[in-house]
Amino acid sequence: MVSGGFPEDTKMQPVQEESVLTAQEMSLLAEYDSRLYGFLQLNTVEATLKKTLISKAVQYLEKVLTDNRLFQELEQKSKSSVDTADKSVNPKTYCKLGHLHLLLEDYPKALSAYQKFFNLEEEYWKDAPFLYGLGLVYFHYNAFQWAVKAFQQVLYVDPSFSRASEVHLRLGIIFKINNDLESSLKHFQLALIDSNTCSLSKIDIQFHVAHLHEVQGKYHRAKELYEKLLQTPDVSNQVRANTLRQLGWMYRTCESLGPKMQREACAISYLLKAIEADPNSGQSWYFLGRCHSSANKVHDAFVAYRHSIDKSEASADTWCSIGVLYQQQNQPMDALQAYICAVQLDKTHFAAWTDLGILYESCGQLKDSLTCYINASRCKVQIGSNIAARVKVLETQLANPALSNLQRPETLPSIEKAWNLPIPAELTSRQGNANNIQQRGTGMNDVKPYMAQSYTQSLIHPTNTNAGNLLGAGGYMCSAKKRRVSGPGGSEQLLQPQFMEQNSFPQQNSASNVPYSNTQLPQEPSRNTHAGNISAGGADALTGAAFNGATLGDGSTQMGAVPASAGGALMGPNINNNNNSRKQKSGSLALLPSDVATLKMSAAQIMAACKGLGKQGLFNTNMPPPRPPSPPFPPLPKEELYPPTPSTYLEIKKDAFSVELQKWVYSHPVAVVRGLAAALKLDLGLFSTKSLVEANADHIVEVRTQYQQPSDENWDTAGKCQVWPCDSSRSYTSIAKYAQYQAQSFQESLKEEQEKAHGVYHHDTDSDSGSSANIKGVKTKKDKPSFKVIKFGTNVDLSDEVKWRLQLQELTKLPAMFRVVSANNMLSHVGHSILGMNTVQLYMKVPGSRTPGHQENNNLCSVNINIGPGDCEWFATPVEYWGAMHQLCEKHKINYLSGSWWPLLDDLYENNIPLYRFIQRPGDLVWVGPGAVHWVQAIGWCNNIAWNVGPFTAEQYHLALDRYEWNKLNAFKSIVPMIHLSWNLARNVKISEQNLFEMIKCTLLRTLKESQIILEYVESLGKQVVYQQREKNEIAHYCHICEVEVFNILFCREQENGKHQVSRSTNVTFSLSHKGVLFRLCKEAKSEPRWLHQSATISDVSDW
Repeated sequence: MVSGGFPEDTKMQPVQEESVLTAQEMSLLAEYDSRLYGFLQLNTVEATLKKTLISKAVQYLEKVLTDNRLFQELEQKSKSSVDTADKSVNPKTYCKLGHLHLLLEDYPKALSAYQKFFNLEEEYWKDAPFLYGLGLVYFHYNAFQWAVKAFQQVLYVDPSFSRASEVHLRLGIIFKINNDLESSLKHFQLALIDSNTCSLSKIDIQFHVAHLHEVQGKYHRAKELYEKLLQTPDVSNQVRANTLRQLGWMYRTCESLGPKMQREACAISYLLKAIEADPNSGQSWYFLGRCHSSANKVHDAFVAYRHSIDKSEASADTWCSIGVLYQQQNQPMDALQAYICAVQLDKTHFAAWTDLGILYESCGQLKDSLTCYINASRCKVQIGSNIAARVKVLETQLANPALSNLQRPETLPSIEKAWNLPIPAELTSRQGNANNIQQRGTGMNDVKPYMAQSYTQSLIHPTNTNAGNLLGAGGYMCSAKKRRVSGPGGSEQLLQPQFMEQNSFPQQNSASNVPYSNTQLPQEPSRNTHAGNISAGGADALTGAAFNGATLGDGSTQMGAVPASAGGALMGPNINNNNNSRKQKSGSLALLPSDVATLKMSAAQIMAACKGLGKQGLFNTNMPPPRPPSPPFPPLPKEELYPPTPSTYLEIKKDAFSVELQKWVYSHPVAVVRGLAAALKLDLGLFSTKSLVEANADHIVEVRTQYQQPSDENWDTAGKCQVWPCDSSRSYTSIAKYAQYQAQSFQESLKEEQEKAHGVYHHDTDSDSGSSANIKGVKTKKDKPSFKVIKFGTNVDLSDEVKWRLQLQELTKLPAMFRVVSANNMLSHVGHSILGMNTVQLYMKVPGSRTPGHQENNNLCSVNINIGPGDCEWFATPVEYWGAMHQLCEKHKINYLSGSWWPLLDDLYENNIPLYRFIQRPGDLVWVGPGAVHWVQAIGWCNNIAWNVGPFTAEQYHLALDRYEWNKLNAFKSIVPMIHLSWNLARNVKISEQNLFEMIKCTLLRTLKESQIILEYVESLGKQVVYQQREKNEIAHYCHICEVEVFNILFCREQENGKHQVSRSTNVTFSLSHKGVLFRLCKEAKSEPRWLHQSATISDVSDW
């Protein structure tokens, strides 16, 4: 036995002698955890000894667990009175086993061990390597939804995690696969500026960044990045080839890059260079074929397509393009076979089905043509397509006997016969034929559709030609098994499966396969602490040694890094955990530190207590992570799910200013105050469209183009079923132009009503075309609804006190609790404007205009007044049910924070979520309480004004700070800078409510502690900290990449005048949690980076 390494009770464990680990082996294994995954090469000859050692450690720990389980069973059978509770296994044993299995790439056992650790360890979230390892396993199984959560938790609990760059890289790839391009770009940029080692080279990441700009339509910026990448020394041939290929395709498709002839010449030139750099890229050959085809070089195009197929890249796009080429050359049979190859490779290929339908229609085979058009309509219909109109025309012709006789004799095999035709030898090579034969084994209706994605969603990892190795650059094996198909643009795609396919996990048929716990994804295993009550014995020595370098006794991380931010918590692998042992504290206690006595400490005592910690780079927080709340239990009876909306009617001005009204409003999640405008004699006409045009006709209006639907329905874009996503496109106009549209819409509606009164009816069609099918989402069948396109004028900024003096002055007649600016409003103490929150915003509506479901920023309360003349319909649910709403959004694959969604009422009813539904008439004020989820639709033509208020209540502050931490966890910007606001509240306001006082002081103490530790840490690095006084009305600062609030200590660059300033236009502000950012910028900065210290507010309230 290793001296000093095992407890005394190890003697009771009959571990085989050959499994015993020496002291040297213990020391080596102590360094092995998930952070070495992808960097510890165990499959090489040089690593044979390391692999053997890890396997030996796994056998040893598994033997310990087995023997101790048997020992406990014997103890129980003998009815021994000895208390075995103290001999329960150390949960870190399972975590260590998970790490070792992960390094051995035994993913089922790694997942099982990690979940067992999660079951047994109450404070699992303090172990960042565990969360990282769990995320890697999820990533391996393509469980991206859960991998994102695990990786976000890692960054939250330990922003200076040594593998943070790897986390950002994988998050970037996941978001790119999921088409969340903004989030993907953010994480790739964070991975790029991190100085730590990453499994992808910086050049590979730069290519991802450039490609993201391309798919976002930022072609000129993408072109600059691509050209800069080509000038980078030591760029690999693979990256060079991919960069040249993308540049060539951009010149081929982007009209803004020059005249057509010049662009085509540049495109062919770049593509030829790409092929020279990588002759085996079928994608480059395909793009070259497209260029030759557009230039009418038929022979060259066909040769290029043949080369593309010869590279073993079975692409539906290539076959579709070959079909078009043959059809142009009047070779219908060859075109037919090429189209069949395309749709067999991708059954949702819209272009191939459409072109095949056109081919059949040109040959007079209308039935086959109709079949193809119907299949095309079931795909993701391209904008501007008239496919629905063609379906309707052919159905009409075939239903008419006279017209159906016009169908000519078959010159081509029917679609059923063509499906089973062999591929002609001249169209394919030996490799291509093998690939296509494999795809042709089933009938048309027997294969589930592939995931159709456009070219803009492609190139998930274009620098790696191996589909089984997503992060294979540099020889690191970081696998994510995916299917490779091609999008309409023809580029390679690595697609995620339909979440978790049935065969993604090995079958759990025996205990020997997964000996720790049942492997479940995404469901969280039930928490059973008794399952682990077996003596760990010598395993503690191994796991203890392994974790001493990772965590301290108090849960602090020790990575030699910049401290983490204050406060917060994170979720476990499943948010739907109703187990009481994992429930968070409620109320103000949830925001207090574990040692409540710290609230009694002064600033000087806090500074003294933190002395020396900064030199170690430590920052400890015992706060549990934020997580969506479980809905109240027991659930409400079905008959109580539609409660009456609290409403009151004011008749006199005195009632509006009464304390009773304030208490009544604060006590409800949502409330309607009717008659307020009349009681206060508010001139709401100042906010009418006519008055707005007269005041500032050229003022900017954000316009959302939507489809008019019933308020309790939400159809998908194809009009086939009701869904949660509520998408709209954004544009901008002026108040005058929108006023014209609003008036025109009203006149058209009056005209339609008059015509209906006289018995004249019109079919709903697009006024710009002869067919309603040109409108995306229009129903073509008589029994299905058709949608009218409408425009919603939103987010009209009325903050300018000069332009809108009369309007803003009129709102000062409101009671203090409703005013935009008031001493009793937290937002009035921010110190600067936050548009739409502590300033007024206007909404200009036509019937059907929708404000999708949301909670107000940082869960603040809001005030909304309907100007009229029309009504609005409101839907709202209490804040206690936002977790259930979040869960439903996840179920429908919508981002709760940044997505646009319209809840289906049936779903809410089935999930026992109460719903307030009411009408807001002109002059009515709607009060939305803190955190209430709500969504609104206009019934008539009306304008609305709205803003946020923050009452001085503990509930409001608690919910605001909780959302602040939840936003941080999900990498979502908090518009309200809560730390900055808390210090201003402490300086400006005397708080009388005890709970609110304690929560604000807790925030101050945490911020003070963090500031002191960071100052010590920066000074220990020999960096100069320059003091700078805050300027009047200076805005709060955020990291320009991760968008986390940065308070008191800022990292910036020196200006030409020698002053150190942080400004939103000229300087860069970084979150201090990015350790790698600091060292990289200090090394590469042309001007010396500086640390600015803005401690004026702290010194003012140090003894608050």
